[in-house]
Amino acid sequence: MPATMMNLYENACLRCGLTVYQVDRIGPLKDFSFFHTGCFKCQVCNSKLTLKTYCNNQDDQDDKEVYCSSHVPKPGPGHLDGEAVGIRSALNVPRSAQFVNDQIRPGGRPSLDGEALVLRSPYTRGSGSGNGSENGHNSSFSDYKYGRFDSTALHIAHALNATKIQRVYDKPIDQYLDVNVQKQMEMQHRLEEDDLYKKFAKQRAAEEARMNDHLKEEWETELEKLTSQFERDLATKKRSREESKVLTVRHQKERDELEKNMTMKRDMKKENLTRKMLEHERAATAALVEKHSKEMMRLIQEKRSEYLEEDEEEALEHYPAQPPPPLPPPQTKTDIYTDPDEFAEVDQLAIQVAQEDQKTFTDLVRMLVGQCSSDVEKVRTIFRWITVKNLNSITFDDSAHGDTPMGLLRGIKYGTESYHVLFKRLCSYAGLHCVVIKGYSKSAGYQPGVRFEDNRFRNSWNAVYVAGSWRFVQCNWGARHLVNAKEVPKPGGKSKSDSLRYEYDDHYFLTDPKEFIYEFFPLQAEWQLLKAAISLHEFEELPFVRSLFFRYGLYFPDEHTKAVMYTDSTGAATIRIGMPGHMQSSLIFHYNLKLYDSDKDHYDTVSLKRFVMQSVVGQLVAFRVHAPCSGALLLDIFANAVTPREYLTGEPMKFKSVCKFKIVCEDLQTVMVPLPDCASGEWGPAKATRLFGLEPVTHQDALVFAGRDLELQFRMTRPLTDFMATLHKNGSEEKRLSKYVSHRVTDDVVTFTLSFPEEGQYGMDIYTREVAGPDTGGPTEKHLLTHCCKYLINSSKRN
Repeated sequence: MPATMMNLYENACLRCGLTVYQVDRIGPLKDFSFFHTGCFKCQVCNSKLTLKTYCNNQDDQDDKEVYCSSHVPKPGPGHLDGEAVGIRSALNVPRSAQFVNDQIRPGGRPSLDGEALVLRSPYTRGSGSGNGSENGHNSSFSDYKYGRFDSTALHIAHALNATKIQRVYDKPIDQYLDVNVQKQMEMQHRLEEDDLYKKFAKQRAAEEARMNDHLKEEWETELEKLTSQFERDLATKKRSREESKVLTVRHQKERDELEKNMTMKRDMKKENLTRKMLEHERAATAALVEKHSKEMMRLIQEKRSEYLEEDEEEALEHYPAQPPPPLPPPQTKTDIYTDPDEFAEVDQLAIQVAQEDQKTFTDLVRMLVGQCSSDVEKVRTIFRWITVKNLNSITFDDSAHGDTPMGLLRGIKYGTESYHVLFKRLCSYAGLHCVVIKGYSKSAGYQPGVRFEDNRFRNSWNAVYVAGSWRFVQCNWGARHLVNAKEVPKPGGKSKSDSLRYEYDDHYFLTDPKEFIYEFFPLQAEWQLLKAAISLHEFEELPFVRSLFFRYGLYFPDEHTKAVMYTDSTGAATIRIGMPGHMQSSLIFHYNLKLYDSDKDHYDTVSLKRFVMQSVVGQLVAFRVHAPCSGALLLDIFANAVTPREYLTGEPMKFKSVCKFKIVCEDLQTVMVPLPDCASGEWGPAKATRLFGLEPVTHQDALVFAGRDLELQFRMTRPLTDFMATLHKNGSEEKRLSKYVSHRVTDDVVTFTLSFPEEGQYGMDIYTREVAGPDTGGPTEKHLLTHCCKYLINSSKRN
């Protein structure tokens, strides 16, 4: 498997060969190599290296090792560092004295900036613009050939755009704001927080004491009633010893039952009181952080303004002093960056900082953003610190003082501060405008068709002002989480590292509004950041999609696609999903169908999956659902991107949900017959071509109409062997039908011959595997037979 297809969170250390996990990873470096933090040492002298001090061998492109500056192999005389230059086509252009290199401004200034790099021809001028001049250049500008970089030589159109968007507004914060001045304000804020938390503690203690007094009074009253009744029962008439004993036992049972009920009542009241108090404390904490953030931003802006006044050469354009109004961003996320690896060094810094504890927010933020060159990098490193730092598993010491990690993150521990409030706080320390947005989200437990009528799905998230516009950030949904682990390891407990896998979702960093609106609806319409805001009802009608939907570049080609789809008069509804061309060969889809109001996935002992026909035509995958009965169904669509080589191994694949739909059949007049019991997945030959290179010669569609006999032919574009086909028909045993299908291979053509014992609908599964060889794991490795494709065949004499 190519290195670029490897799981970004499970890579092998180049030095020791063991698995490198996200929390202990340095990389990717040269040719997508990784190191453990402890292995990141000079190959020669074994001295400890950092991302700032390591060097690569530029004289040998195959050498992925790291060295210190003293021991790195030096290029020989006359050599060019190809990795650093990467513009051979630009260097090899002919020289000509009659042309002036426009990349350097007149006057011979040695620096290059965005205006000095003349790249207008390939990027800003259309071939048929018809303009006689542009920025002082005449029409012969398009014929200019020499002394210029073109798109094929540089491959940096996006890099230049990103550099322009991620503009440097000012110098690092250290140059205009003394760290002690910022810490002094933080200490003032800490005292106010201390007073607030003391107030919380007093309020909780008072409320709990009041509740306990009330319950104690109620307990004594009920116990007195119970005791009085017992004494009356004993005194009504002279009891025998046995009768008195029975009454005593009964009284003790009633007392125990009363105590049990009172304990349950106390616990329930305490839980309700805690929840009510926590809501109040969260609101109070958020209000205080809002106040502190404004004060911190005001301090930073004042110091920045003073610095800009003193430095006359500083650029006029700088980060806005006041938060701009919420408006749709003029550029998309991909205009800012196209791959998370562009932040490799920033992310690694955040991971390293997260492994340690800091005593003040000032120290923490300075460590995170001190070396950042743009506001985008600043917000990135803060975001990644929060998503990497497992704040919920930190062990806190209740006796700790305010200058300890417990004091720093106590709001997280007590539940009074959310990730979003913490993110806003950290952004203010970095001088970034940030707001907390409240609204609804299609979060855990949500199903398509659910109305937002109560507070069940209330949520909060952030918008931060970077790259010249407001951008969305969802820390909780982007944070790492454990998978393949039944329980989160307890702090200090031991667990096998291979049982844990950390995931990070980059979709929720600077998300585009047109994608964010599918999952989040703000209470204030302007914070949708859309050109045309939508209503809550329209939000409910949007298809229920997950981040993977956008990560794979999927889309809905039909405008009428909604969260709730109604069947037609035949009881059928079709969901169509489009996929980008570059993903067409690697995406595999799967689905699950069950009753909407229960977890039942069978109807009359038949799997509901057999009432869905999945097919792929070109760049569209369709799911046609035939409801077996009136009522509501839940269709869950999954996807996974795999290479043909991965699929051919026959190993089980893991699918993740990309979207869900509620299918409603209001009235079904006909009896729906399930599809034949074939292997799950798509119908038709597209899968065979995509994954096996098996091209259909005779039948291109999933649905085949045939008489009593049929021949299907495929052409092999690569060696395959051990073909097998099986027939399926409702009411017939597969074993009985096996004699009615056979195959033969002639050169590169495989032919399947079928003869149907009776008319009706049949399903045909085809299996195969690749010929073992050096490229498939060696002659000793033999892959299992893998499902290749399937057809739905209607056999009738009329055909």
